[in-house]
Formats: sequence, structure tokens, C-alpha cells
Amino acid sequence: MNNWKISLKNLIHKPLYAFLSIFSLSISIGLLLGIQQLDTSIQNQFENGLGAVEMVVGAKGSPLQLVLSSVLHIDNPTGNIAYSEVVKMKKNPLVKEAVPISYGDSYKGHRIVGATLGFAKMYSAELLEGREVETAMEAVLGNDVAQRSGLKLGDTFVSSHGLTENSIEQHEEYFTVVGIYKPTYKVIDRLIVTNLESIWDVHDHDGHEEGHDEAHLEPEHDDHSEHENHEDHENHENHHAHDLHEEDDDREITSILVSFRNPIGLMTMPRNINSNTDMQAALPKYELERLFRFTGVGVKAISWIAYIILLISCVSIFIGLYKMVRERAFDLALMRTYGASNFQLFRIVGFEGVLMVLASLIFGFLFSLIGLYFMVNLFKSQFQQDIILTFSTDQMLWTVLIVVVISVVSIVLAILPLLKMNISKILSDEK
Repeated sequence: MNNWKISLKNLIHKPLYAFLSIFSLSISIGLLLGIQQLDTSIQNQFENGLGAVEMVVGAKGSPLQLVLSSVLHIDNPTGNIAYSEVVKMKKNPLVKEAVPISYGDSYKGHRIVGATLGFAKMYSAELLEGREVETAMEAVLGNDVAQRSGLKLGDTFVSSHGLTENSIEQHEEYFTVVGIYKPTYKVIDRLIVTNLESIWDVHDHDGHEEGHDEAHLEPEHDDHSEHENHEDHENHENHHAHDLHEEDDDREITSILVSFRNPIGLMTMPRNINSNTDMQAALPKYELERLFRFTGVGVKAISWIAYIILLISCVSIFIGLYKMVRERAFDLALMRTYGASNFQLFRIVGFEGVLMVLASLIFGFLFSLIGLYFMVNLFKSQFQQDIILTFSTDQMLWTVLIVVVISVVSIVLAILPLLKMNISKILSDEK
């Protein structure tokens, strides 16, 4: 019988000890691998979702909320700003692209965003089929929206007030699907894109028919209802083009997505807007870094808990092996008298610990996959975020290396007494 079989039989002989040691070590490995991969995947997902947006300008409020609502579309808007600000922004020589967006309605929980054609370019979105929006009440679906809703080219649908799914406050105007984007793995995949005129038309109709007592569910969006009363519906026939005209300047939008021609704009414009206007400018990358610093505290806390469990598990393995060496000293001494070398005795004891570590690594990896599966589904159901898992090989190898080193140290410390074993004394005492 080789050493591996002897070690395996020893483990089977002590099922409770083996189970507790392997289970606790697997939990710590699963926590370490899972939380690190989840943190890395979420950061990559958010950063990838920014597209080419370098600055977002909107109503005063929380800059993080402005970024989450207008760039990543997972929060409520901070309010409205005048459309005339877009015209001023586009005239600035430092600005490469300034895309106005307006939103506040949804279809089955999918946000409907009114914007110009530059919006799709910000996210490098290409058409899978159909065409871009040309007139009001036309819409292009993000790839996720098309798959989940089942809508196809030529289908029609009505939008609902608010950013969450509801079938009570529905508008009467029908959108027509004219295009579907290819998958981009960015935020545009889960949006329905139309033009600004569609958003204004829908709410102007409501203004005539319902009195515009409310426009959106969010308190910060109360101002949005005001702009919807400003225009008569007769003017809309002149607004069904992509390039907006100066007569639209008294309308309102939710925010402006900006990209710059050079870094000077990034360094000067946000401060100028925040100091000299009634709007706020937020830098998505900076705000996300702040957010990750906050969430990083939680990640570190969970990681430290996992390391503590790892140490406890390794101490448990050490105690178990050390106890085994003491209890089976006579057997080991007898094997030594029959010609077994110290190295062979080390292998018999050490392989037992190695088997537990290997089993823990396998189960720990499975635990991390199960945990990630549930977390990804949670993000999908709660935030409509399809998290693409990003496995960092270096990070995984580093974690496995830490686990192996601590485990090996525990095993070596446990079998060191074999070197000091007094064979004659052990055999004589046993007699």
C-alpha cells in the first residue's frame, strides 16, 4: 500500500476531524476567491460602462448620484437643466462631444433615454439590424432589452412613468422599434434609445391631457414636469429631426454627457461649471474611484474574516496532525525499525495534510463559483446589471499561494516531532 492510500485511509478513519478541517478551509478559500473576483468584476463592469464619457453635467446635487443615474443608469436623476446649456457646451473649443440626454420613463423596467445620435457613439454601439432613430416616437433597443422583452423590428410599445416597471401610469403614445444594437457589454445594452423629441412629445401630450400634476416618481425630478408644460404640441412637427434648433432652448433635459478634445478641458471645465453656474459637473472615473474606496472597506473586512478562518483552519490541521503523530508514535517507531526512513514517515503524515489542502482548494473554488452565481443573479434582478465575471489569474494564484504556504507551514510544524522521536524509548514504554 503506497503512502497516498495510507493517508487517505487515515482521513477516512477520522471523518469528523477531516470534514471540519476541509470544510472550514474550503469556506475561507471560497470567501477569498469569491470576494476578490466579485470586486474585480464589478469594477471592470462599471469602468467599461462609462464608454467615452469623461464628464457629466446636470442639476445640483450629489455628483455620485449624477454619475450613477446619467452614465450607469442605476439611480434616480438629480433634476433637470436647460437645453440651452447644450448649445453653449458645444461651442466650447475644448469639448469634442456634448450629448444631451433626457429620461424618466421606462418599458417593463427598461429605461427609455432620449438623446442625439452621439449617444450611441459614446458607447461604440453598432446596429445589429434596422436603422437609427430618424423621427419622434421611434426607438432603437439595446441588445439585452431586445432579448428580454422579445420586441422585434416594427413592433410597438408604450412607455410608463418612472424608472421601475409599472403598468398603471402608462403614456398613450406608441413607440415603434426601428433598430437593435449589437451587444456592447456596456450600459447601452439595457437601454431603449430614442430622440429628445420623443420624450418631450410624450410628456407634452400628458401635459395637455392630465394637467401635468406629476411627471416622474422621483422627488428630484419634480422640475421635469415644469418644462413639459412650456410648449404647445403644434410646435412638435418642426422638431422631429436629430439636430435640434434654437427654438428648443427653453426646453429642459436631464444631463449632458461630455468628452473632451484634450486634457485641458478635463482639468478646467468641471471647476468652472461648479463655481460659476447653477449646474454641477461630475467626473465619472473620479466618482467611481470614490465609490470603490467605500466598497473596498467592505471587501477588506470580508477578506480579513476569510484570512482569520484560514488561520483557524490551518491551526486545526496542525493540531490534528500533531495529535496523530503523538497517538501513533508506536506505529511510526515500529515502521522506522523495519527500515522506513524519516522521509517516508514524513510523507505518510504530510500526505494526509496535503490531501486535506487539495480537497479544500477544490471545494473552495466550487464554493466561490456558487457564491458568484447567486451574487450575479442578485445584481441582475436588483440592478439589471449583467456582471461579466473577470477572473484575475494573478490574484487567484496569489491567493492559492498564500493558502498553500500557510498550510505547508502547519503541516511541517506538525511532523517536526518525528525528527526527535526516540524509537527505543517509545517501543519500550509501549511494552
